[in-house]
Amino acid sequence: MIKTIKENVYSVGVEDWNRRIFDELIQIPEGTSYNSYLVKGKDKIALIDTVDPAKTEELLENLRTLEVNIDYVIANHAEQDHSGSLPKILEHYPDAVVVTNTKCKELLTEFLLISEDKFMTVKDGDVLDLGEKTLKFIITPWVHWPDTMVSYLKQDKILFSCDFFGSHVATSHTFANDRDIYKPAKRYYAEIMMPFRTIIKNNLKKIGTEEIDIIAPSHGPIYKNSKFIMDAYADWTADDSKNEVIIPYISMHGSTERMVNYLVDVLIKKGVNVKPLNLTYTDMGEVALELVDATTMIIASPTVLTGPHPSVVYATYLANALRPKLKYVSVIGSYGWGGRMLEQIEGMIKNLKVETIEPLIIKGFPKEEDYKKLDEIAEQIFQKHSELGII
Repeated sequence: MIKTIKENVYSVGVEDWNRRIFDELIQIPEGTSYNSYLVKGKDKIALIDTVDPAKTEELLENLRTLEVNIDYVIANHAEQDHSGSLPKILEHYPDAVVVTNTKCKELLTEFLLISEDKFMTVKDGDVLDLGEKTLKFIITPWVHWPDTMVSYLKQDKILFSCDFFGSHVATSHTFANDRDIYKPAKRYYAEIMMPFRTIIKNNLKKIGTEEIDIIAPSHGPIYKNSKFIMDAYADWTADDSKNEVIIPYISMHGSTERMVNYLVDVLIKKGVNVKPLNLTYTDMGEVALELVDATTMIIASPTVLTGPHPSVVYATYLANALRPKLKYVSVIGSYGWGGRMLEQIEGMIKNLKVETIEPLIIKGFPKEEDYKKLDEIAEQIFQKHSELGII
């Protein structure tokens, strides 16, 4: 569907209503979109990014409807959900030139075998004059690949932000509703952007020097309220965490669940916000989402063949890979005859710059002395959150 953003600026991308997993890794319960944009200048026409190769024909149909010739294809990022239709676009518009940065050019020649003579390479701050429409290119590496850049349309104050500020949502709405988009955008940040939090903070400052009215990302609806999403990113990337404890857990025979439930109740009574996440029912995107603001994570697991439950292994690996701004971590759980569950979990969180709260691994069901130790863990968490000034 073609959507008008401003005069001679169109969204020509495609909604993918049925997709439920991305990169064979990330669950996307609301589908997604592959946003491509067309800018018609007085002299030249530019297509900004393409779409996933599964949706190439729909993109081509949108372009045929507009009855345009394409002079430039701006490649903000080489990943195939953005660039996958590029070979077909160049086949249909043989005179078009691919405009991108040196790193993205390198990747596109490797991924899509595009001939080097089809490229125009740009540097940070370079501009492309389309005739009464001028695109400025801002290199924003590691948001979330090393090749990423964004394109800024000066006259209309539109930032074509690539994966920056995206959300995996398929929708008939052109523009985002701030309330509805907050959680999908935060989940997108958590799953994709959080490992690059420090770099993203610097890139926020970089694009913040431009006057931006509209942000048009590569996935999800467009932001007319650019301040809303930029402020959200500033909050998510800040070093300060919130008065939140996340407890990803599994319980096979009820022992670990009893420990979790008891600890949750004690923390709530102390004024600590806590979110238990039963990994039997919780997808890893929700775990990532809750990690964005959490100060403390309690990993809770039974022992399975001497180690942690596989679902807990996955959640622990995810937390280690995403590198959230956690300050404290502990482990609780149970075993039947023995094992190395605690040792294995501790070995999986080396990326986390955290203080460890004394763990509690018990044999069988929790007993009175175990509940007392859980009280001690809860008190430690309360005291540490209080020292940070977040309670």
